[in-house]
Amino acid sequence: MLDVLRRKLSRASQGEPLIVVSGLPRSGTSMMMKMLEAGGVAIWSDHERSADIDNPKGYFELERIKHLEKETDKSYLREGRGKAVKAISFLIKDLPDDNDYRVIFMRRDLDEVIASQEKMIARLDQGDTSADAEALKEAYRNDIVRTRLLCKKRPNFELIEVHYRAAIEDPATVCRTVNEFLGGGLDEAAMRAAVDASLYRNRSRAAQQA
Repeated sequence: MLDVLRRKLSRASQGEPLIVVSGLPRSGTSMMMKMLEAGGVAIWSDHERSADIDNPKGYFELERIKHLEKETDKSYLREGRGKAVKAISFLIKDLPDDNDYRVIFMRRDLDEVIASQEKMIARLDQGDTSADAEALKEAYRNDIVRTRLLCKKRPNFELIEVHYRAAIEDPATVCRTVNEFLGGGLDEAAMRAAVDASLYRNRSRAAQQA
């Protein structure tokens, strides 16, 4: 009951929430941003990173937020209230307390995440892709747990988890869930139409057999 009261007070003092689409790199955050845009949510992006073969629908990124951990003045984030911005899960801890946040946390099979990351790195020729997969998965699991706990403890945060595969296979349910989380009023049909199953290219063995 106390947590509910604290959250209500936070919303009343900080205005519209900043919608944060988060997750591990290559977990479906760009797809969710595209869905939100189609549904009628204002997207906060500088469009500096253009679409490419890895994300043909676009990245929907705000370059400045990538440096959030090192910044001391984060007041610019108030400009994003009522909009959706993309931020990797590692940066959730660095979001300041003077905003109310709705976090849509994208989840994806970790083998798929790593496979997708390795293909991107190899295509961009950005170095060795032979990192210890098990160690990387353990680090990612820890990051997911930290993000969940942080959002649970901070009264100005609310979080839902959306699984990438579920969004591909049952977009109607996912769109309805996201719309309800954000207070309703989104165009769910347009959100569903924004889901492109052909981009689900790095599937786990279980997903291939389903």
